[in-house]
Amino acid sequence: MARIEPVPLNQMTPEQRRLHDEIAARRTGGKVSGPFAVLLHAPEICGPLSRFIDQLMSDTRVPHELKEIAILSIARKYTAQYEWFTHERRARRFGLDHGIIEAIRHREPPPFRDADQELVYDMANEIVDHRRLGDDHYARAVAALGAPAVVELVVLIGFYISVAVLLNSYQVGIPDGAVPLAE
Repeated sequence: MARIEPVPLNQMTPEQRRLHDEIAARRTGGKVSGPFAVLLHAPEICGPLSRFIDQLMSDTRVPHELKEIAILSIARKYTAQYEWFTHERRARRFGLDHGIIEAIRHREPPPFRDADQELVYDMANEIVDHRRLGDDHYARAVAALGAPAVVELVVLIGFYISVAVLLNSYQVGIPDGAVPLAE
């Protein structure tokens, strides 16, 4: 059970309701859940973060499957249940190999066949484990993806670390029937 319940629709301020409706219109199923259910308690933060997430998840220099590898790696490292639940579905939608997803889920070495996928996985894990990106991964990433894409990717990794912390701090769960990550 989450530490904080979503703001009931009939108790929302006009700004909360506006944000709720805006977020619901852009999200799968029109439901406001996960980090947004928590963030709506602070609408002055919720609005900018919602737009920021939309930008990160849009078509950018970093291909969607690489974004999902980074996010799944973070979700697994933090055992962020909701983050995993949401991004496992997105990863499948963007064609990420089932074996890669399951290996990350079970903390096993993923069977990458693509050097960029492996590089992004290694980068995300290095940033989580060491709180920074080392020279080797940085140089390899710039050579493979270009400097602007590396900026986007590092920002995405840092941001989704903060989402994992938010979700875990507020004990945001997954829908009934979904398979949780093992601790």
